Amino acid sequence: MHNFLKWQQQDHSNKKRGCAFVIGALIFPVTIPVLLVFIFPQVDNYFGIGPLFHGLWHSVIGCIAVLTGGILAVWTIVIQITLAAGTPFPMLPTRKLLVVGPFGYCRNPMTLGTILAYGGVAAWVGSFSALLAVAVFAAFLVGYLKIIEEKELEMRFGNEYLEYKKNTPFIIPIRIARK
Repeated sequence: MHNFLKWQQQDHSNKKRGCAFVIGALIFPVTIPVLLVFIFPQVDNYFGIGPLFHGLWHSVIGCIAVLTGGILAVWTIVIQITLAAGTPFPMLPTRKLLVVGPFGYCRNPMTLGTILAYGGVAAWVGSFSALLAVAVFAAFLVGYLKIIEEKELEMRFGNEYLEYKKNTPFIIPIRIARK
């Protein structure tokens, strides 16, 4: 846990943050969707599982989820970089607690956006194994947030984070944004 404090206190140049952004851009919006579109449907075929959906609606719903989740994730990254001199990566964390923009609606808007986008891709291709992979990924991600990140944020930001946590939903934005 104390590594998070050290990482926050280090000066992260724009070059380091830019490199982290490029690495993240190659993994999250490229590699994972490629796996969901090309690999997991092959897993379905191997096990004799047919497409989950037929018709146009799963494609429309999937596309809407991908766009909504993608916009939310990008908005979150832009806020982290511009307003808090950080990144989504734990090794290059934000320097201040973000409570504005998407963070005013829920504490984990990037996770919400990511799950929406990946779930949308899986629905779009109609793959059972892709949907299952997204569900497992989401469970691990939520577990990480609850077990590690919440403790780390409490350690770094103290009462400010505890107050934010008390007043802002975890992942589903069910309340009006904070002012």
